[in-house]
Amino acid sequence: MPARFSVSDAFEGGNVEFVKQSVDENNGWTKISVKVKPDVYTELEKIAHMQYFSFRVTVSDLETPEQVTYVIENAAACSYPVAWQGTTVFVSADKTDSESWTRNSTTKYVDGQLTWTHLHETSGTIYFSYFPPFSNERHLSLISKCSKYHGACQVQSLGQSLDGREIECISLGEGDTTCWIIHRQHPGETMAEYYAEGLLTRLLGLDTNGQVDIDDPVVKDILTKFKFYIVPCMCPDGAVRGHLRTNACGANLNREWATKGNYEAPTLHRSPEVFSVLKKMDETGVDMFLDIHGDEELPYNFISGAEHCPTWGPRLQSLHGAFTAAYTRMNSDMQQDIGYPPPDSPESVLEYLNVASNQVATRFDCLALTLEMPFKDCASNPDPERGWSPARSRKLGASVLEPLLYIHPHLRAKGEFWTTFSSQDAYVQPTDKYEEEGFIPIKKEKRFYSDVRAFMPQTK
Repeated sequence: MPARFSVSDAFEGGNVEFVKQSVDENNGWTKISVKVKPDVYTELEKIAHMQYFSFRVTVSDLETPEQVTYVIENAAACSYPVAWQGTTVFVSADKTDSESWTRNSTTKYVDGQLTWTHLHETSGTIYFSYFPPFSNERHLSLISKCSKYHGACQVQSLGQSLDGREIECISLGEGDTTCWIIHRQHPGETMAEYYAEGLLTRLLGLDTNGQVDIDDPVVKDILTKFKFYIVPCMCPDGAVRGHLRTNACGANLNREWATKGNYEAPTLHRSPEVFSVLKKMDETGVDMFLDIHGDEELPYNFISGAEHCPTWGPRLQSLHGAFTAAYTRMNSDMQQDIGYPPPDSPESVLEYLNVASNQVATRFDCLALTLEMPFKDCASNPDPERGWSPARSRKLGASVLEPLLYIHPHLRAKGEFWTTFSSQDAYVQPTDKYEEEGFIPIKKEKRFYSDVRAFMPQTK
């Protein structure tokens, strides 16, 4: 009896459509073809985004090990097709164990299809994913852990999503400097919520029953200087639906922070997630802002700033440089040279004031940054077996406290304080050009803020 293979995405965050199974018994090969399902159509960008996938394969009646080739047929039609080059698919037998996921080194992008082979040795279940999922169940567990320490923090809902899920915010600290950190505006960028998990675990001692490490004076110090507002997941509906970039009605939340032309944003009927968070920001004010994301193409961690926004000048440029430099000194997975190239002029950035970091920098005259982590392996410190991973995302989140402390005295300082900074804190203008075997640079159009038009120029 031949082995049976069943493909399913019927779990939180699952995304794939089974196409067909091909078997050649004479030559002994099996091929399973699938397609990535698109997000709900995005009115502003005129595209149905897709790239994130996560699916389960159940193998029955397997008598001898069998190697199967998996094919994503519509990879070339995804939002960032050039990003497939260098991608390695994650595989695990237990999707709930974030440490169990490893990379499949046979992954290739050839002729518009993403393919890999996997040796099934026994009957049972195996999962494949673009990046390990961060389920809604895990999210709710994280919120519950934070809620236990109500003396140290406050968990509140800022509003509800279109599907009725809470937009939770954890506030903590007694300082006079207000720092907002939001995560996972793009739901398929699951590394962003792993980052939040690492940050909150360190701040609240979630892995030590609320006892902050006595050898970690940074936490005690930073909570006297900052008042934190942390949103672990901005797009819970998209996360449950397995979307790449959008919420339940197709809104790309990182393009919903301001009205653009005739497109009004944010609104309660289309982007209540952003509407609720921005309303709370207006109440609290913002002195420092971080927006945590993942990038499909670049194999690096990097910071994208608010260059050439109306408030941009020596002050914000110097703060940007000092924060990023301090982060690279604290965690070698962060670097400064590779990232999104900034817009060329104040005029060119006006098109992107609906992006969170640009809008917050302009609205509150504060340091506002987007942090990007790779879907691929991290070229700064390669690890072929696991690549960039949930564990490293958590560590990067935990290590943000030191650079925040470093720049704290200067966030609202008066005068030309930047003249006292050392040369090692100088702002570095990033580029997205780097040397790597097989890398396909974007040549047709300069890419800002992971703008899909740079990858698919027909999209307007």
